[in-house]
Amino acid sequence: MELLIKGSTELNKMFMALQRTASGLRHDFGEVENLQQSLRGARDFVQKAAARIEESILSDLLLVRPSAGLLTPNVSKAGDGRDEFVLSLSGAQNFVRANPYFAISLALRTNDETRIALVYSPIDERLYYAEAERGAYAFSAFHSARIRVSNISDMAESTVAYNTSAPRPIIGDVRRTGCPALDLANVAAGKFDGFVSDALDFAEIAAGDLLVREAGGKIEMTADLIATNGKIEL
Repeated sequence: MELLIKGSTELNKMFMALQRTASGLRHDFGEVENLQQSLRGARDFVQKAAARIEESILSDLLLVRPSAGLLTPNVSKAGDGRDEFVLSLSGAQNFVRANPYFAISLALRTNDETRIALVYSPIDERLYYAEAERGAYAFSAFHSARIRVSNISDMAESTVAYNTSAPRPIIGDVRRTGCPALDLANVAAGKFDGFVSDALDFAEIAAGDLLVREAGGKIEMTADLIATNGKIEL
């Protein structure tokens, strides 16, 4: 097959599956914009759209690894016990409000380790991706560029994204975006210097975890999730 992005054949097949699913999501996004007078109607519509994502992409992904399992926030399907696709629509509440800051997060894990990660923003068609031990990249307008975390070490100059419910000490320039997958991608790309979140469903952060690590950052997932460029302390 002709490779679309720099990386393995499997990575490219996963990206093509994302693109096919994203075309439907862009149509759905236009429909949601027309439902803004009824948030209940918009929420119901987005829930159905998320379910369609899982259904439509699964058939494509099984062509990549036919015996792989599947993990989403709503579905868990056992596979061969070796390979597993991890999929989530991150930023679904933004989608509900016709805010384009949402993404599909997709990872392929083998023997409990993430080997391929993709975070795709369907509205601006921007992809962040990584393969284990091969670095992290951003792709748009048919061009791939290597990404790295920032060099900011002064907390007063830092930009940190938060996804927390409890009050916390705030330092630096703060962002609250509502899309953890893109927040992690932005840490990897040096656009944010850190990200702090309450505990999240693993399906939403599996891809972002590998992105941050491959871009030279640090990430800890305990009671909270904290990702940084490795130079600031949160």
